[in-house]
Amino acid sequence: MKKPSLLIIFLTVFIDLIGFGIVLPLLPIYSDQFGASGVFIGVIMASFSAMQFLFAPAWGRLSDRIGRRPVLLVSTAGAAASYALFGLGSGFADGRTVLMVILLSRVLAGVCGANITVAQACIADITPPEQRSKKMGLVGMAFGLGFIFGPALGGVSLKFFGLTGPGWVAASLCAANFLLAFFILPETRQPGSAGVSVRPRWNQWAHVLSRPNIGLLVGLFFLATFCFTCFETTLGLLVARNFKLVDPTIKVSSLDLMNRQKFHDAAAASTILFAYCGFVGAFVQGGPLGRLVKRMGEPRLIAFSLFLVAMSLAPLPFIHGDTKLSWAVLFQNGGLPWWELLGALALLAIGSGLTRPPLFGMLSILTPANEQGETIGVAQSAGSLARIFGPLFAGGLFHLHPTWPYVACALISFVAGIFAWSQLIKTEPALLAAKAHSGVTA
Repeated sequence: MKKPSLLIIFLTVFIDLIGFGIVLPLLPIYSDQFGASGVFIGVIMASFSAMQFLFAPAWGRLSDRIGRRPVLLVSTAGAAASYALFGLGSGFADGRTVLMVILLSRVLAGVCGANITVAQACIADITPPEQRSKKMGLVGMAFGLGFIFGPALGGVSLKFFGLTGPGWVAASLCAANFLLAFFILPETRQPGSAGVSVRPRWNQWAHVLSRPNIGLLVGLFFLATFCFTCFETTLGLLVARNFKLVDPTIKVSSLDLMNRQKFHDAAAASTILFAYCGFVGAFVQGGPLGRLVKRMGEPRLIAFSLFLVAMSLAPLPFIHGDTKLSWAVLFQNGGLPWWELLGALALLAIGSGLTRPPLFGMLSILTPANEQGETIGVAQSAGSLARIFGPLFAGGLFHLHPTWPYVACALISFVAGIFAWSQLIKTEPALLAAKAHSGVTA
């Protein structure tokens, strides 16, 4: 398979994640303003991941059997339908109905959300072992760029098309992505590839986790994702509260929501900050990542990234201000709290951006060619499990006290970093051997 295939895979994931990035920053704010409790906000955020937890290994295994291309096409079409449902539901007058339709749209998106799992398997299909950690950064870079353009498009569509705009714009992008993939995406799993064993769902988990090195990496990915969901679930609410962008005691109905300037301020700040984090993450994964992998090695880089995440999460809830985010205010004395917030978020984006690519690079290197989809699917499913419990944990704690989820996740990430540093180093002999002999397992 020629090198341009990587570009096609990148574009497929990138366009899909723009749609994801349009909706995600707005979900907590939409849900909160339509009267959802902290727990129900967590349920909405977790519903996507609950479905991915159930379906990601099956999609990955199916792609091992029938090929990557058909699975990617189905998942892209499902994403378009889910965002169309989100757009439709956002226009209803009754807040309870809006919340239920949003929940249903996230469930459908989760069922069909196989893109990242299968895209990583595609990269493993066409990349030699010694380059996989670097090339896995393409998925992370697509994720980061999706969070640059997605939130920006979400803010613009919200302003010009109202509450329903973000959903319909995301649906249109995913529909265009389906057409792009249909016409130009090739199959990366060759007909002559090694045979695939058929295993029931839970046997897939048992088989993958029975290999100690693989099980360790899956566990670390679970913890890293759990901590990152704290940021995804509560950042918009935290900034709105700490910078006095909304009054947390006031709930508004869909009929007058668009007339409330403070809601616009909170939504705009959330989309800008998500886009900023996406830009930093994309830069790290598209540039320095390859050199860092070569210099530090995957095990040390993973541990280092977890320490960075801990250092960034701990101070975030203690940064307060009373001015709106704008370019002008950043260069005034009153803009200092925003600079502190941007610094902490940059550190978080760097840390999280340096976790996923080397971790999935190691997973792929230590996995046989005929089990790439299954292993990556189980790992993504573990991440989805973290995205089920993480939003519930963060959303529930946030409404008890805004600092608690950040301090707790900072501690979890720090302990995970220590564990990674002490244990992953032991995998280096197996990693080097697998790089030297493609397809040799740990």
